[in-house]
Amino acid sequence: MPQVEIHYRRPPDRLDIFVQDLVVDRPDHKVTLHDPSTVGTTLQVGDKVIYEPGAAIVWFVFPDAWHDLGRFHLKDGTFTGYYVNLITPVRLEGRIWKMYDLCLDLWIDRDGRFQVLDQDEFDEAVDRLWIDTATAERARRELDSLIEEVRSGEWPPEVVREYDLARVRTLRVTGG
Repeated sequence: MPQVEIHYRRPPDRLDIFVQDLVVDRPDHKVTLHDPSTVGTTLQVGDKVIYEPGAAIVWFVFPDAWHDLGRFHLKDGTFTGYYVNLITPVRLEGRIWKMYDLCLDLWIDRDGRFQVLDQDEFDEAVDRLWIDTATAERARRELDSLIEEVRSGEWPPEVVREYDLARVRTLRVTGG
């Protein structure tokens, strides 16, 4: 199974590198599996645990989109919901993918309820000019558009529903 190296830059100058299995490589979408994920902390939205260290995350990258999206799980494989990172469009450089985080996230619970996350981090990045005004406006428009699609039931895209953890793990084993 081919792997990709995600170079994930966060303001002001933090860089995280994640190695993930590339399970689906199509011009309009990419699907990777981070299994087990190297995220080392339990993540919560409110009082609900949405991710446990060592659990799997199925990631979706849409070239030219201003977001990526993860299907989050607990260690036992229980699907908890969708985590959307607002980013500048990914730069695909062979097996190295470069992403720039815009500090603004959207959590969509598996029942369809959603919550904007990290607004304070986004505001700080804009105030400190780590994110320029035009990029910040583009991020706000992207967030508004995603929320509108969630409310109308048009989001997440069908491909995200289609590639659940079991299917992605099978594709990893069989090579697609």
